[in-house]
Amino acid sequence: MILDNKDITITVIDRQNESHEISAPVDMNLNLMEVCKLYELPVKGECGGMAMCATCQVYIESDHILPAQNDAELDMLDQAFFVKSNSRLGCQIHISPEINGLVVRLAPESE
Repeated sequence: MILDNKDITITVIDRQNESHEISAPVDMNLNLMEVCKLYELPVKGECGGMAMCATCQVYIESDHILPAQNDAELDMLDQAFFVKSNSRLGCQIHISPEINGLVVRLAPESE
């Protein structure tokens, strides 16, 4: 993917501790889960981004200030496995210029 002024860069650390630098367009209303799937990273996103499954859970590893979690995300994380204080659902992290340089780690799969 070619970076331009409408793209941001995100680093995703997979479950084998391999780092992937990916670019994402800010003008297509995508979320982190969708972008990870586009890059064929092992993110399931079984519910399609509705905050109903936690199969896109990530750990935020950079100091970015993200928008507050909504009730649906908080409820889902309350029921998910391997939750940490920095857990977020990738489907609830919208691609925007403010998250340029974000670093996330994929949470372990629950199965």
